[in-house]
Amino acid sequence: MAGWAISVRRSAWCTGVPWRDMPAEYGPWGRVYDLFRRWQRDGTWHRIFTALQARADAKELITWDLNVDSTIVRAHQHAAGARKKGSSNRNRLAVPPASRTTTG
Repeated sequence: MAGWAISVRRSAWCTGVPWRDMPAEYGPWGRVYDLFRRWQRDGTWHRIFTALQARADAKELITWDLNVDSTIVRAHQHAAGARKKGSSNRNRLAVPPASRTTTG
């Protein structure tokens, strides 16, 4: 049964098929989805991935190199604290409310 579910979902990931469009030979799409979600919640998918990754690593099929090219890492203008067009400082208080003194 495990091979069946993995085959079903793998083919759907590769083609982008929605759950409701699963081939009829796999049964009702809701049942396939429920099994997938159950395995996701109880960690079955994580254990499968970890085991496959360990096996591939033992055979030296994985290269663990990481390279980040900073020439293409850019922040959006809002992330840099840029002000929006047309905003002014007039509607901002010059002194925070907690430090203002009141006379009464």
